[in-house]
Amino acid sequence: MGSTEEHIFFSEKTAHIIELFDNIDIGVWEYNLNTRDIKWSSGFYSALGYTSGEIECSYNYFFENLLYYRDRQTFLESTRAIRGGSSPITQIRLLTKLNGYQWFESKIHYIKNLRSPLLYGTFVNINKLKLAELTAAEKDFKSEEIGRIAKIGIWEIDVKSMELILSKEIYEVFELDTPVQMSVDEAISFFEPKYQQQLRDALQNAIDLGKPYDLDAQFRTAKNNVVWVKAKGVPVINDHGSCIAIRGIFQDIDSVKKSGITLQSSVNLLDDQNKRLQNFAYIVSHNLRSHAGNLKSMVTLFEDTQLEQDRLEIFSHISTISQSLSATMEHLDEIVKMQAEISKGTSLVNFERTFGNVVSALETNISATNAKINTNFADAPEVNYIPAYLESIFFNLLTNALKYKHPNRNAVLNITTQSSGKEIYLIFEDNGLGIDLNRHGSELFGMYKTFHRNNDSKGIGLFMTRNQVEALGGSIVVDSTVNVGTKFTIKLV
Repeated sequence: MGSTEEHIFFSEKTAHIIELFDNIDIGVWEYNLNTRDIKWSSGFYSALGYTSGEIECSYNYFFENLLYYRDRQTFLESTRAIRGGSSPITQIRLLTKLNGYQWFESKIHYIKNLRSPLLYGTFVNINKLKLAELTAAEKDFKSEEIGRIAKIGIWEIDVKSMELILSKEIYEVFELDTPVQMSVDEAISFFEPKYQQQLRDALQNAIDLGKPYDLDAQFRTAKNNVVWVKAKGVPVINDHGSCIAIRGIFQDIDSVKKSGITLQSSVNLLDDQNKRLQNFAYIVSHNLRSHAGNLKSMVTLFEDTQLEQDRLEIFSHISTISQSLSATMEHLDEIVKMQAEISKGTSLVNFERTFGNVVSALETNISATNAKINTNFADAPEVNYIPAYLESIFFNLLTNALKYKHPNRNAVLNITTQSSGKEIYLIFEDNGLGIDLNRHGSELFGMYKTFHRNNDSKGIGLFMTRNQVEALGGSIVVDSTVNVGTKFTIKLV
């Protein structure tokens, strides 16, 4: 390896120096700036694990096959810098025969007092030193992270072996008195079932895509206590862009999480109570106005009627309206008194009985339109609901159906209930004027929005109905065709 014959391509003045370098596995190369010829010493080959002549000695082969592509720019900049007068030392990666890419230190010299200016360079294998340096930097990074995170449990997964390392703080969250070696799957099994797959997917995405994650999940400790924890992971990427490890934190956030849930529940309660107070105002201004109008009409008719038999019949209607009004007032009083959650203010309400009260209150309107009302509450005869809300929903839908009947036919209403699992639906269908949903669909439930030219249209009924339905967690869907009719499907619970 060290004979002078192996260096016949180098000048005689440098051959003995190159021979010395060869004996200590320092690679030497020469590059002619005019001819672009390149020469390598036998030490150059041996430093990479090859024998002389085993690989092509050329400028292109060096850049395309030996020099790591991310280090090409660094090496080129060092060759330009040496011609500018500086003497840079760079660290690059070269592909060795048996050990893949390894780190080398490159030193370049420029000889310009020749007819053909030359660049001389040396390569020294510094792989062990570089890896030790990277390991030290990695430890420094860990220390910085621990200091930044402060007293939060630290964990790490080695992607190649899938070995899991946990800090002592994590074992305290697990409520394990003695640290035990756990696999990744064993650690995941402590999470509540609905979070386990979510965590597995997050880990896989971190490995495959380099995506960090931050999850809040419920966790069952070794002592069977369920707590909220934060699991946060960050992929560690090598110089080739591959995930080699995942590091993260594991924190008990049970008290913080439960405080947040309690706060949100309070906000939701205040919001629901506000909706109920709004609904109370709407019921007072809308429903009672109808009751009062009917009562006034009956009283006027009573005063104008002379026949005793007719007066008795009218008085009977007055009595019925009065009773319905009294029931509505009682329900309104119930709403005002509700201070707890809506679920605590609900009671079992009978559909047929509630609808009967509404029909009694609107009997004059029904008779005036010759409306035919078909009901079938057999599939779901009762619902746990606020009585005033259900009565108001019936009242508004029935009033709308009568008010917007088609002028060329008698009103026909089909009102049914359906149950699906724990859900109860109210279906209210009429054959009236219908609504052009393409034009008015987005405004259908708006306050004071009307879509027909009736003089008594107020635009309150549907607005109030939707608020009442949604206040109790339900939903309402409308299907309507102009001059055919409208169908309301209401999920009550």
